[in-house]
Amino acid sequence: MSVVKIAALSLTVLFLLVAVVRLFHRPLRLALRVVFNSALGLLALWILERTAPVTGLTLGVNWFNALTVGVLGVPGLGLLLLVKWVLV
Repeated sequence: MSVVKIAALSLTVLFLLVAVVRLFHRPLRLALRVVFNSALGLLALWILERTAPVTGLTLGVNWFNALTVGVLGVPGLGLLLLVKWVLV
């Protein structure tokens, strides 16, 4: 390939990359926020699991619970504890 073809291909790829990022900026930002909050929820569940001998509160450390706590926050943690209390 000649230098001109490589430059044209590079500019085309760069243009398409910028267009995709601009088009999906908000959905990607929302998805990254959900992933970050879910990771924080997973951390909160792990801490809750480590303090279970003292507090007596236990929940499974899994992605569903982490997503619930990550999206809903502290009320999500309360909801999961309430569901566990009602079902067990």
